[in-house]
Amino acid sequence: MNEDIPQKKRWTPRWGLVNIFSSFNNTIVHITDLTGAETIARVSSGMITDKGRLQGTAYPAMQAAKRAAEEAREKGITSVHVRVKAPGGHKSKTPGQGAQPAIRALIQGGLRLGNIEDITPIPHDKTRKAGGRRGRRI
Repeated sequence: MNEDIPQKKRWTPRWGLVNIFSSFNNTIVHITDLTGAETIARVSSGMITDKGRLQGTAYPAMQAAKRAAEEAREKGITSVHVRVKAPGGHKSKTPGQGAQPAIRALIQGGLRLGNIEDITPIPHDKTRKAGGRRGRRI
């Protein structure tokens, strides 16, 4: 009876993985496939602005994430899992200013979010900081 009416195609998401490295000096947005083997898009705040002091701020991070999201959408990625990383180790364990605006910009760029996790490396016993016992002397 209903042979003339085409069946609706069921929408299935194509998943990707977004690694956001956010330090106080820069923010890097790297989109890969789910295995992490194939890079789909990689944009940093330093590619957006030519002023070094602005690289770690929110606006260039948003622009970088939007540009990476556009590239990923062109290549067919519709949904992503997000992994946020700070420098860690004996450096800062909190992400920089650009991490949250970058996540927000991914949503504005048309990607759906799955999991958001923090993958900052936390040392179990710290390595020695550079500079020696009496610190860096100038």
